[in-house]
Amino acid sequence: MIKRFVVIVALLGIVLTASAQEGTSSPYSFYGIGLTKFRGTAEQRGMAGLGAYSDSIHINLQNPASFAKLRLTAYSVGASHQSLSLEDANASESASHTTFDYLALGFPAGRLGFGLSVYPSTTVGYNIKPDNGESLSSSDQFTGRGGLNKVALSTAYKVTDNFNIGVDFQYNFGNIQNKSIRFQDDIQFGTREINRSDFLGFSFKVGAIYDTKLTENLDLTATATYMPSTTINVENFRELATVIVGNSGQELVADRQDIELEDSDFKNPSEISLGLGIGKANKWYAGLEYVNSQKSNFNNRSFNNEDVIFDDASKFKVGGFYIPKYNDLTSYLNRIVYRLGARYEETGLNLRGEDINEFGISFGVGIPAGRLFTNANLSFEYGQRGTTDAGLIKESFYNIIIGLSLNDKWFEKTKFN
Repeated sequence: MIKRFVVIVALLGIVLTASAQEGTSSPYSFYGIGLTKFRGTAEQRGMAGLGAYSDSIHINLQNPASFAKLRLTAYSVGASHQSLSLEDANASESASHTTFDYLALGFPAGRLGFGLSVYPSTTVGYNIKPDNGESLSSSDQFTGRGGLNKVALSTAYKVTDNFNIGVDFQYNFGNIQNKSIRFQDDIQFGTREINRSDFLGFSFKVGAIYDTKLTENLDLTATATYMPSTTINVENFRELATVIVGNSGQELVADRQDIELEDSDFKNPSEISLGLGIGKANKWYAGLEYVNSQKSNFNNRSFNNEDVIFDDASKFKVGGFYIPKYNDLTSYLNRIVYRLGARYEETGLNLRGEDINEFGISFGVGIPAGRLFTNANLSFEYGQRGTTDAGLIKESFYNIIIGLSLNDKWFEKTKFN
């Protein structure tokens, strides 16, 4: 037992050390607090991020009530690789990133279930250089990096055999840094401004799951989660400097000055999700989910831009899985889980009168990989974000997600002393 906890703590330390990883090159991460990262496992990504399904052996990071359904201790870890293509009316570029996505532990304790997880919640990473002498907000170059992360402690209770409730207690931390460099013709030096915000605060999320049988072989599941709006403390820092930028991009500082800024508060938006699914146990499942986030209270922390409007965001997801025969001892392929899904998202970001929307299609497989119900999960996703209208950028991305789900038995009574 002690060795297990040592391993878990060590892995958590690795993840926290790597929390500054950049998971995007999207210019849309410039706005608000960056792009929202998907909170969920590789299994869920294979179903377009559907969080309405839970079972007794896999961790569901989207609904805390799911931990009461676990019958075995579950470990889950995942990473992803993204290839991103960006294009406007005149040119195109590409970029790629590999990131650590989540680490989670869940274990049952009678009618209770508990979980511990760590994962990034937003990501910032962009490098904007206007062409043809045009400037953006009177600056020649914008760069940014960082993002927010969460550590969540979950607890759930099985109220009845059909009804579970749960709550996530979330610790939010991280920092976002925006840098702009301004140049003028015939002047050797440029002006660099760096704005950094350190975020620190708590939030929570409640969830519920209701299961019932429609027929002897047909199950119906209804799910709901709600995260109220909370306030996160923000420490702000600003630095002004006179710089010379070399041919290879290095910045030589001639003079530097720190500017005192007041600390502020960031209002984390409330969010609600509703899910519904139908299926046959250990055979197939199909579900849909709706998520609404009150992002209309967002604002840019460092740069003012009159072309930006934040509206409430919505997500629509549909997905499911199929298992030919989960207990087939003669055919390995029959025990593989095949997943498929599609999603559409209104991100809530409006630029120059254009809504920045996103869609994606995905598929995945769950491969039996060891004792008990341990399995490896591989998912693929193709999606698009944005538009080339109004001088904006259209992004196309491919995601490869790899996850490992392991199971074990804790708290076993010994038969002999």
